[in-house]
Amino acid sequence: MKTVTVNIVTPDGPVYDSEVAMVIAKTVSGEIGVLPGHIPMVAPLSIGAVKLKKEDGSQEVVAVSGGFIEVRPDKISILAPSAEEAASIDIARAKEALARAEQRLQKKQDDIDFKRAELALKRAINRISVHEGNF
Repeated sequence: MKTVTVNIVTPDGPVYDSEVAMVIAKTVSGEIGVLPGHIPMVAPLSIGAVKLKKEDGSQEVVAVSGGFIEVRPDKISILAPSAEEAASIDIARAKEALARAEQRLQKKQDDIDFKRAELALKRAINRISVHEGNF
């Protein structure tokens, strides 16, 4: 089976670097599956889970908070504002962020705070889902 190198990078540095058989990511226009040898493309990512299927059939998952995916036939790069592997997610911190975002949404002060709280809520739900395997 063919593999492709995948790099996931944030402003804080690299998060993931490995060979995989398939990448599944959520873009703003829908979910995509990318195999080795895929035609070159660039797409904006939504907040969601990036599923990385290994050659042996196992799967790793990384929670990303948006960004871009750049696909080349031999390499896939994901640039994200933040990304965490499922095993490294601090679930207590994610649940606290969820509670804070829900409180802010209930206040409904102005449009800017509402949008920021809504994005914070989506990021927290994504991190919890990835950690618990509910993606």
